Amino acid sequence: MSVDFKGAHYPKSVTLYAVYFYVRYGVSYRDLEEIMEERGAEVVHATLNRWVVKFGPLMAVQAQSRKKPTAKSWRMDETYIKVKGKWTYYYRAVDNTGKTLDFMLSERRDKAAARRFFKRALGTNGVPDRVVIDKSGANLAGLQSINVILKFKGSGNTIKILQVKYLNNIIEQDHRFVKRITGPMLGFKAFHSAEATLAGIETAHMIRKGQLDANGLTAFQQFAARAA
Repeated sequence: MSVDFKGAHYPKSVTLYAVYFYVRYGVSYRDLEEIMEERGAEVVHATLNRWVVKFGPLMAVQAQSRKKPTAKSWRMDETYIKVKGKWTYYYRAVDNTGKTLDFMLSERRDKAAARRFFKRALGTNGVPDRVVIDKSGANLAGLQSINVILKFKGSGNTIKILQVKYLNNIIEQDHRFVKRITGPMLGFKAFHSAEATLAGIETAHMIRKGQLDANGLTAFQQFAARAA
């Protein structure tokens, strides 16, 4: 299913360029307004924000559905994102080669949030053989509850859980790209806009890591192709 641009007052290419530039290079909306003006498109910063919030999640859904297969050994960790002046918890998972699996923003860091994240990641990527987590008791409890569900379903497959800090270095390094992009944004004013923007950032990051079929396209062309 393609992304619907019906009713847009600007060409699709202009909208996609603005969204991609914001989620890939970590500029402020004021700076992006100037960049777009230099390219002949006078778009106010409030409109740019609406574009990112609307299309970021839609592009992420398309990227997730079309990404290349990932490995069965996962690394899961959470980092912090500031929303309305307060720290929230950003759950992320990559496979053992660093490929993005899934991500989820949460106002709480507890068993329920961890379970919700793992259910989401399994729904997108299937059941892994093993998951490496930190020493968080909440993450352990959340993953153990997933194993209970798997046993109840009688699939015969449960997940091996490892709590080995050095094995999680790969995802801790991967967090840095997201934080580098969100840093200049100076925090988010609303939870839903934070979720939407992070979805766009993760899509750009997946392209950067070669998780989508390039077919000779540039990074921006790959991003735009998700809307086709």
